[in-house]
Amino acid sequence: MPDVKEILQGSQIAGARAIRLIDDNDPKAFSLLKQLYPHSGNAFIIGITGSPGVGKSTLIDALIFEFRKRDFKIAVIAVDPTSPFSGGAILGDRLRMQRHGADEKVFIRSMASRGQKGGLSRATKDAAIVLSAMGYEIIIIETVGAGQAEFDIAAVAHSIGIVTIPGTGDGIQAVKAGILEIGDIFIVNKSDRTDAEAAVHELKMMLSMRNSKGQESHLSRPWTARVLKTIAQNGTGVKELFDTFLAHFDFMKQNGRLELKKKHLERLYFKSLLKDLALEKIELFVQESMAFKETLDQIESGTIDPITAAENVTNDLKITCNLKAIRNLKVRDN
Repeated sequence: MPDVKEILQGSQIAGARAIRLIDDNDPKAFSLLKQLYPHSGNAFIIGITGSPGVGKSTLIDALIFEFRKRDFKIAVIAVDPTSPFSGGAILGDRLRMQRHGADEKVFIRSMASRGQKGGLSRATKDAAIVLSAMGYEIIIIETVGAGQAEFDIAAVAHSIGIVTIPGTGDGIQAVKAGILEIGDIFIVNKSDRTDAEAAVHELKMMLSMRNSKGQESHLSRPWTARVLKTIAQNGTGVKELFDTFLAHFDFMKQNGRLELKKKHLERLYFKSLLKDLALEKIELFVQESMAFKETLDQIESGTIDPITAAENVTNDLKITCNLKAIRNLKVRDN
């Protein structure tokens, strides 16, 4: 098991081992996270999302360069599709960021999405806790690249950049489909292509409609989403993008929004943990229950239908949980 002191001292080897435990869903990771959590929470987490092929990894590579010029300590989690065979990440987007491999203040890790439709697994949030405890000031999370499905990034990041490209129509269509609401900065990458200005104009039109509907009016002085043009391949517009992310961070701090955001993300993380742990307990109960095994036999023999069977097992689980709760209360009373 990785040494907590080494992680807190910023050891990349110890941090990598911790994240490996998390990615493998090792039970030891849970104990480790409980020790690290009080030392986390200081990093600025940036989410980068968008459809496949828009140049997210190349853009992040250029952003790393800008952050390092200002001596920020930066980590990147590149979430890739899950291999159906190994369960691991299969694209390895960090290969596009290898020029930073020798920099001791840069940590890049690919993680599997584990089939999550939102583009992230809970392991991504767990890994961010480790990286924050290691002292990384900036954590960039690149999502798997499923376009409008990637709402989960809003449950992890403080600031969200949505990347699209001009000329295809697909990028703008993805934004229309729903992720317009979660973006803080919209990036039209590969803006040397034709129709770049048209893409910028369309995005600004859609954002003006979003603002006019009052979707951000629950707090005073809302952040006005920015639309920027970049050419990640040669670095055009990347400095402005870097400045805009920092401006958003400063805006949130000055208006008390950052603390509100952190509290909101903590609640979401708690709910995610609760759901995962409850499911694990249910699966364990089901696997060890004789009633479950008998029910499977009844389904196979045709003496009960799957719908009724599932309802019966659920009712048995509810009774078991109630009995355990009553026993625990009696123990406390005594």
